[in-house]
Amino acid sequence: MSDTSNSSEPRPVPRGTAIPGYDVPRVEAWIAAHTTELAPPFTWYKLEGGHSNLTYKLVDAEGRAAVIRRPPLGELLPKAHDMGREWAIISALGPTPVPVARAIAFCEDPTVTGIHFYVMGLVDGQPLYTADDTERLVPLALRERAAHSFIDVLADLHAVDPDAVGLSDLGKKDDYVGRQLKTWYRSWTSSIEGARFDDERAHRLQRFLLDNLPEQGPARVVHGDYGTHNCLFGADARVAAVVDWEISTLGDPLADLAYALNQWTEPDEPIGPRGRRPTQLEGFPSRADLAARYAARTGRDLSRLDYYVGFNHWKTACIIHGVYARYLEGKKSTVGVDLPALLASVERALEAADAAVARLGA
Repeated sequence: MSDTSNSSEPRPVPRGTAIPGYDVPRVEAWIAAHTTELAPPFTWYKLEGGHSNLTYKLVDAEGRAAVIRRPPLGELLPKAHDMGREWAIISALGPTPVPVARAIAFCEDPTVTGIHFYVMGLVDGQPLYTADDTERLVPLALRERAAHSFIDVLADLHAVDPDAVGLSDLGKKDDYVGRQLKTWYRSWTSSIEGARFDDERAHRLQRFLLDNLPEQGPARVVHGDYGTHNCLFGADARVAAVVDWEISTLGDPLADLAYALNQWTEPDEPIGPRGRRPTQLEGFPSRADLAARYAARTGRDLSRLDYYVGFNHWKTACIIHGVYARYLEGKKSTVGVDLPALLASVERALEAADAAVARLGA
């Protein structure tokens, strides 16, 4: 879910009700002391999604609105739910053509509410998670515009020089795909016993991808999870903001592009267990059309795009394989989880990776 909006209007939290993760009086006092854009007390509205981060819409007495965001409760993994990282990115990208929520204030003082948080502008837009969202929010006549805006924004992001906007230390600049091939292969091999499942293709593909690693061009900011679910589409069907930057880093923009294209499901493709995807409707351009538009806008050579497509499908298989293993090991509740479907998705991802590699002539 987006950080700033919901498909149905959220209900206000009654004044005086405890809000998990927030010491409301102290947070409101901090905001009053650090920005003139908002005047507490606020009406708080819970917003769902955003990678489980605790995200609320704030509305002051004058009707001015913003969004507040902090990590989830409990012990966090290192580097997970890094609000400082998100803050740095939206602050740096604000002056660029990449649409992001306006950065308002960042609190790194844990005495205020136990952890860091930030406040950003409210964006008038909605994400697309399902085909139902698309039917409700993007009329047929505007779907091509939405698609073009989606790919143009990604191209604009990959045009940003991280050094020029103060993001040179966002991550390592070299060997982005090579490092991930090693990391996710370790995940696969360490999950075999727990998952009680192995597949020769996972090993063969990893060797092929390492042996045929393309030379990386200049590092760019890569979102890491760019899809219609992390874009807020305005009433004009254009992307009003890109959200959820917590796993973004510096790396190979073609890997980021391929990830986005892999999410772009076409109408004639099989319907997944969660139903039709947002782009499985009439009126959207194909993945090939989007890739051609990206190439024209950026001037990048996409002759090896299928390498990155295969890499992303292989990585997806490794990620889901690890999740599946944690379910079987009892580390995650299996209530409501279709385990056979989850395992089938691992196999589908490996099949898609194999197909992409085959298109390379391997």
